Amino acid sequence: MTSKVLSNHLQQSCIRILSFCESTTSRIGSHIHCPVIKLSLLDNLNLCNNLLSLYLKTDGILNARKLFDEMPQRTVFAWTVMISSYTKSQELASALSLFEEMLASGTVPNEFTFSSVLRSCAGLRDLNYGAKVHGSVIKTGFLGNSVIGSGLTDMYSKCGKLEEARELFSSCKNGADTISWTMMISSLVEARKWKEALECYSEMIEAGVPPNEFTFVKLLGASSFLGLEFGKVIHSSVIVHGVLLNVVLKTSLVEFYSRFAEMDDSVRVLNSIGEQDVFLWTSVVSGFARNLRAKEAVGTFLQMRGSGLQPDNFTYTAMLSLCSSVQSLDLGKQIHSLTIKVGLEDNTDVGNALLDMYMKCSASEVEALRVFRAMISPNVVSWTTLLLGLVDHGFEQDCFGVLMEMVRLGIEPNVVTLSGVLRACTKLKSVRRVLEIHGYLQRRHVDGEIIVGNSLVDAYASSDKVADAWNVAKSMDKRDTITYTSLVTRFNELAKHEMALSVINHMHGDGIRPDQFSLPGFISASANLGALETGKHLHCYSVKSGYSSSVWVSNSLIDMYAKCGSLEDAKRVFQEIATPDVVSWNGLVSGLASNGCISPALSAFEEMRMKGTEPDSVTFLILLSACSNGRLTEMGLEYFQSMEKIHNIKPQVEHYVHLVDILGRAGRLEEATGVLETMPLRPNALIFKTLLRACRYHGNLSFGEDMANKGLAVAPSDPAFYILLADLYEESGKPELAQKTRSLMSQKGLSKKLGKSSVEVQGKVHRFSSEDVSTVEKTKGKGIYAEIEWIKSEIERSGFTYRGNESASYHSAKQAAVFGLVYTSAQTPVHVVKNKILCKDCHDFVSLITRLADKNITLRDGNQVHVFKNGKCSCKGEEASFVLS
Repeated sequence: MTSKVLSNHLQQSCIRILSFCESTTSRIGSHIHCPVIKLSLLDNLNLCNNLLSLYLKTDGILNARKLFDEMPQRTVFAWTVMISSYTKSQELASALSLFEEMLASGTVPNEFTFSSVLRSCAGLRDLNYGAKVHGSVIKTGFLGNSVIGSGLTDMYSKCGKLEEARELFSSCKNGADTISWTMMISSLVEARKWKEALECYSEMIEAGVPPNEFTFVKLLGASSFLGLEFGKVIHSSVIVHGVLLNVVLKTSLVEFYSRFAEMDDSVRVLNSIGEQDVFLWTSVVSGFARNLRAKEAVGTFLQMRGSGLQPDNFTYTAMLSLCSSVQSLDLGKQIHSLTIKVGLEDNTDVGNALLDMYMKCSASEVEALRVFRAMISPNVVSWTTLLLGLVDHGFEQDCFGVLMEMVRLGIEPNVVTLSGVLRACTKLKSVRRVLEIHGYLQRRHVDGEIIVGNSLVDAYASSDKVADAWNVAKSMDKRDTITYTSLVTRFNELAKHEMALSVINHMHGDGIRPDQFSLPGFISASANLGALETGKHLHCYSVKSGYSSSVWVSNSLIDMYAKCGSLEDAKRVFQEIATPDVVSWNGLVSGLASNGCISPALSAFEEMRMKGTEPDSVTFLILLSACSNGRLTEMGLEYFQSMEKIHNIKPQVEHYVHLVDILGRAGRLEEATGVLETMPLRPNALIFKTLLRACRYHGNLSFGEDMANKGLAVAPSDPAFYILLADLYEESGKPELAQKTRSLMSQKGLSKKLGKSSVEVQGKVHRFSSEDVSTVEKTKGKGIYAEIEWIKSEIERSGFTYRGNESASYHSAKQAAVFGLVYTSAQTPVHVVKNKILCKDCHDFVSLITRLADKNITLRDGNQVHVFKNGKCSCKGEEASFVLS
């Protein structure tokens, strides 16, 4: 046998062996490489290509690359299969680098080469190189190829050039096949152009191009955002076009229906499958878990195991996520035991889910820390879950140590991690920490990221660093509803209500409309300003925008109308709520009580109980305050006693304050002081202040002095104790002690809280304050003071009796009420807000001017709403509760 014949025989034998190895995925084929080299058979291109394919299938890309580099000749097949392998293994830069070598070698790429290279460009978002490849495609005459056309469309859309992708697709649309159309639909879906994706599908059908299962998978993704009915139409189209329901499409259908809580349809899809598939079953389990249907999720999980299928890490992760959501520690522990039995306890995804479950379900962080320490390779999600859990458990300071340890170990914190650290700063109200983290974010160039930016805005705003909060918001690459909702919430907490309302203008500037989450903040700002007109505009907007059905919006509207004295509107909003929650009922009861309708308020509470809504601790604060204002001593005591006995609610300090107020108002001062001795909580300054006011009201000097001393021991810088004690001395006929007390207060650098009032006129809020006597004397007879003097003279000229206190002549409430009276039309009611309890002098004055001018005035002070009408007030002349001065 000649050497040439022998060589050919050996080559054919090697090829047959390689084919066998490929079909059996055996690693024996790699041993043929050495004989091939020894026998000098590398010149056989067919043999080398077969050996290269074998390496890529069984030995990995590194060994394949070694063979590729040894090959004396490389065909377009060899270049393409290597580039494709790099692309599939996500080594995208290596794919492009090898493509450059291919071009330099003079080898002309084919359509499959270009397809792989374009996928790499899309993955790297490398528009410049993608455009260069586009040029090569044109030069080589492959532009009309549907596979390459799809690749170019995908590349341009993924690089953010959707219009270029559309133009490219339109230019070759007439010859486009199913793959090309599907790629264009996919590009539109990924760009969140849901309606355009459906329109593209309609054009595809009109063009007579049949859709496949992947077309419908992409369309279901769009339908998840367009609504249930769109998805049902797509499902019908699947049936009409006779597309085979494979596992991928069925899983998409299951996930689509579960997104809309249509789990019966999800189960129906599951039951229609012939073969058993873990991924599909897991999708159904996840759907039940996502919709918090714990019983069905557990049932499906058990049914899956009973069918012979072994749940995987994704299934167990879904079940643990359910446990976290429904706060079921017992179920979580059972799932934990199962993960150990099936050998998944070392899986990182499962470990992260266990960590999250224990952090959210346990009262202690101990078990979660045990899980974390047992993890072999905790990743950034693990560390982030640990950090967020520590924040939730009140270990904010430890979060900074966690962050430092992450950085030390080379684990890069992501935006969620950094957002969690900022949440810790917010809870600590540490400006220093916020500044440190802000600097770190700037160094990493992530301070413009929307998640981090929102957390940074919240952290600055909660620390009263308003300018810094605004600067961060303005510097963000993009702002969303959360950005502005955070600002509104924090401004309201800081009592910067006008600033909170101004946020709407900035939202409009960004093209963002208030939603059901931000609206309550704006409505709350209107309520606190007494800005009824603005509140009504917001109510109108909520109706037009479809947000009036949101219970959060409705609850804020009830509060706003009640605080503005518009009870009928408050009741109307309440009646329109389909299922009022405890906050809704609290708003109604509080609104009635604060407007002087004590009996209707208590009746509303009884109705609330009859309809099955359980009261909470806030409900009892409202009831106790109502009983105090209504002089319903025995009923107030009954409500207090029922908290623990009937409703299992432990009274907090605030409840004891109201209890003491109820007893103090009734003159039962010894019982009230007895409460201090028996209550299980440490009395705060407000309790002593409440009792001191009761002593002043009943003229009990000895008790009053004792309460003042005890109160000052708790809050030595509170001027209210000196003011109340001085008034008590004055009213007890001891002016020298009153003067001495006021002098002592002055020596300590304490001053009386300045009275402030505001009134809304034509949508604008006007503010007034009670100036000191010297300031008033300088401006007397001018501006609002002149108006007050004129009204006083009109009162006297009309024959009404008003004996005003000279020191209260120009209190802020009078200024605001007169301003509203003068600058509003006769039919427009006046709404005044005062920061302190209305004094008797102002109360009488406002009452008289409503009789004189035949105009209603609603005035909300620090405790209740006074509705003045025809010389009468809704409070019936009763002095307000002592509690909220």
